[in-house]
Amino acid sequence: MTILVTGGAGFIGGNFVLDWLAGSDETVVNLDKLTYAGNLQTLASLHGDARHVFVQGDIGDRALLAALLAQHQPRAVINFAAESHVDRSIHGPGDFIQTNIVGTFNLLEAVRGYWTDLPAAGKAAFRLLHVSTDEVYGTLAADDAPFSETHRYEPNSPYSASKAASDHLVRAWHHTYGLPVLTTNCSNNYGPYHFPEKLIPLVILNALAGKPLPIYGDGQQVRDWLYVKDHCAAIRRVLDAGRLDETYNVGGWNEKTNLEVVNTICALLDELRPRADGQTYATQITYVTDRPGHDRRYAIDARKLERELGWKPAETFESGIRKTVQWYLDNHDWIKGVTSGSYRDWLNQQYGA
Repeated sequence: MTILVTGGAGFIGGNFVLDWLAGSDETVVNLDKLTYAGNLQTLASLHGDARHVFVQGDIGDRALLAALLAQHQPRAVINFAAESHVDRSIHGPGDFIQTNIVGTFNLLEAVRGYWTDLPAAGKAAFRLLHVSTDEVYGTLAADDAPFSETHRYEPNSPYSASKAASDHLVRAWHHTYGLPVLTTNCSNNYGPYHFPEKLIPLVILNALAGKPLPIYGDGQQVRDWLYVKDHCAAIRRVLDAGRLDETYNVGGWNEKTNLEVVNTICALLDELRPRADGQTYATQITYVTDRPGHDRRYAIDARKLERELGWKPAETFESGIRKTVQWYLDNHDWIKGVTSGSYRDWLNQQYGA
C-alpha cells in the first residue's frame, strides 16, 4: 500500500511524513518542489529508508503527477503543497495564485484521471485529502463564536483568498465528477521544523541572536495555536474515517494573543537559556507597523472532529511550546541550514534592518 504526499518537505508535510513512517510501513511517495520553505534536512532521518520515495517536482506539472500516480498506484493523496505566508502573499501574490489555485487544479485533474481508471474496489477506497487553513473564514470579533465548518468564506489576504479558491475547487471536483475528497481547515500550527519566517520560530531565533522581537501593531491579534504533531494525528484520523466531501476543522483550543505568545517564549528562554547579562529576553520586544489587512482574531471550533472521529489535541499550548523551544535549542544544524542569505534578505525587507 502507498500514499502520495504533496508538499512533504515543508513544515506540516514534513512532520506528517515523519509521523506516518514512525507508525506505519506503508510507503510514502513525497512530491515537493523544494521552494525556500521545503527542506530535505527535515527528512534526513529517512535517508536510505525504502518506505520513503522522494520526488522533486511541482503539483502544477500534470504530466509528472500522472506518471507518479500510474507508477505507484497510491490509495490516497494528501495535499499539503501550498504557498502559505501572508506577508509574502502581500509582496508577491502571483506565486500564491499559481501554486494554490492553478496547482490545485492540475492536481485534481491528474488525480481524477487516475481515479477514473481504477477498478471498482480501488475507486471506492481511494481518498484525496486537501489540507487548508482557518484563514479562509476571515476574521472574528472578540466576542464572536469560533469558526465552524459552516462559517461563510471571507478571506482577507491574497494567501487566504487563494486557499479559499482551492477549497472550492476540491468541493466542485467531488460534486461534478464524484472525486472522493476530504478537506481539513486548521488553525495556526507550531512545532519542530518550522521555517523561521513565522512568529514562533522567528521570535526564538531572534531572541537567541540578540535581535529585536518584532510585534505587529499592538500585539493583540488572537490566534488558536495547534501543535503540529496533533495536526498530523487529526489528518490520519480524517483520512481513515472521515465522511466523503466533509470538511473538518482542526484546532488546538489555545487562543492566545501574539504578545502572550512572545512573552511565553521569552519566559521559557529565560529559564532554559538565560541571557549572559541577566536581563529578560522580553526587553528585546519591538513594536512594528501592522501589516495591511491584518486579521484580528482566528478561533476554531473543533467539536465536529471530536464528536464524529474521536480526535482532540494531546498537547496544551504550555506543553507544546516548551517542546518547541527546546527543539530549537537542540537543533542548531537544521537552523543553520535554513537561515540562508535569502532568508536574511527577507527579514530585512519585511521588518527593516
